[in-house]
Amino acid sequence: MSYGKKRAGVAEYGKVATESEVAYASPHRLVQMLMEGALDKVATAKGCIERRDLEGKSRQITWAMSIINGLRSSLDMESGGAIAVNLDDLYAYMVRRLIDASAQNDADALSEVIDLMLEIKGAWDVMPEEVRGVGSSKFSTTKEAV
Repeated sequence: MSYGKKRAGVAEYGKVATESEVAYASPHRLVQMLMEGALDKVATAKGCIERRDLEGKSRQITWAMSIINGLRSSLDMESGGAIAVNLDDLYAYMVRRLIDASAQNDADALSEVIDLMLEIKGAWDVMPEEVRGVGSSKFSTTKEAV
């Protein structure tokens, strides 16, 4: 079996595993997965800049922006209060920095986005169980259907 076929098999396995996890994930876990995906795409874009792979950089940054915009659109601005507003502003800032990074091949801007996303994800990961229930808490920042 060639290396290319092995890679394709591993990629397909990963895709099926992710699809399975999404099918059974809670809204809280889905947001975690989106954050993980955004982090992966931004880190990959950073590597593309370092390798001067401009096409790959553009593809990864576009994908990361799409994920971050998905996170933005999932915010429940009505019941999320100031937290949702602040997250919306932070996600908008991250998208602007990704645009800057793409236009200027700026790996430092990508590092900034990674650091910001890690901060948000870190807080999301340690969120107490009683606060995670979407719709059942005044602290909810995401809509029921992420």
